[in-house]
Amino acid sequence: MLDFHLLITDWYRPNKRNLPWRNTNNPYFIWLSEVILQQTRVDQGKSYFEKFQKNYPTVKDLAQASEQNVLNDWQGLGYYSRARNLKASAMYVQNELNGEFPSTFEELKKLKGVGPYTAAAIASFAFGEKVAVVDGNVYRVLSRIFDIETPIDSSEGIKEFQKLADSLIPEKNPGEYNQAIMEFGALHCTPTNPDCGDCPFDLKCGALKNNTIATRPVKKTKIKVRKRYFNYAIFENPKEIVVLKREKKDIWQHLYEFPLFESDNRLSDSEIIDFYETNYKLKPQKISVEYKHILSHQHLFARFIHFSEIPPSLHALKIQKSELESHPLPRLIDRYLENSL
Repeated sequence: MLDFHLLITDWYRPNKRNLPWRNTNNPYFIWLSEVILQQTRVDQGKSYFEKFQKNYPTVKDLAQASEQNVLNDWQGLGYYSRARNLKASAMYVQNELNGEFPSTFEELKKLKGVGPYTAAAIASFAFGEKVAVVDGNVYRVLSRIFDIETPIDSSEGIKEFQKLADSLIPEKNPGEYNQAIMEFGALHCTPTNPDCGDCPFDLKCGALKNNTIATRPVKKTKIKVRKRYFNYAIFENPKEIVVLKREKKDIWQHLYEFPLFESDNRLSDSEIIDFYETNYKLKPQKISVEYKHILSHQHLFARFIHFSEIPPSLHALKIQKSELESHPLPRLIDRYLENSL
């Protein structure tokens, strides 16, 4: 389709959103925005981008910041490995590259947490390199317009879509084209209820012609979701509260939480009371309702058990209650505290 890039960019110019990372060609800021927007909605990510831009105006500032401060500023976004990768990559750029941000697709892929999509986005937006981005929006747009039934999560599909994307990107203004096709997928060719009645591709869209819009893109695998049951003990006295740092390679690594008992299944109130009376010789003052927290591969079900004293035998970090805000917490715990304390 020879006019594909023209139709996309003609749609984009009057319809694009005014987003702060589109007003710069600074590769550092573009990298920040792309990492923040992984697994994050634009409306949520915007405030975090502005916070990081203000708190860490250069890659040197981010490299020299403490990991705890970075995690604190990331709190609420989830997928905290992204924040740790930001910190690690900033240190690599500052210490190994003398503060000069990589300027090519291949060099950008060497940054921790930067894959082909993110590298292509930075290379095209900041440096005008002709490399096509392929994200969820691009998969959807291309699979519909060209009515492709190859699963996007197969090795064959990944190669096929990348080859097609590479064939469509123009020599001139590749960054604008990449922005345009992603924006078209985000705003117009949406997962549900796409605006097919007012589409620049209405006469060219294979899926519209063949009535396969609802089945594009095709995926061959279904994500298996793991259910986990968290029972958090809030041990506190009038001035202090107990927290622990998650050190294991699991969700929320290096974040703080309350002492956790993870059970194989959902416990009744009586089972919770029995567990803590047996193990800590304490009776709970209050047991919360269940809080559900959804991650991409895990569904967490948490309850919070309150105690009015701290067991003497407990080996954990006791902090002043006023200090709790300075410790990065998982969004699940943060949400509970917002609602209850």
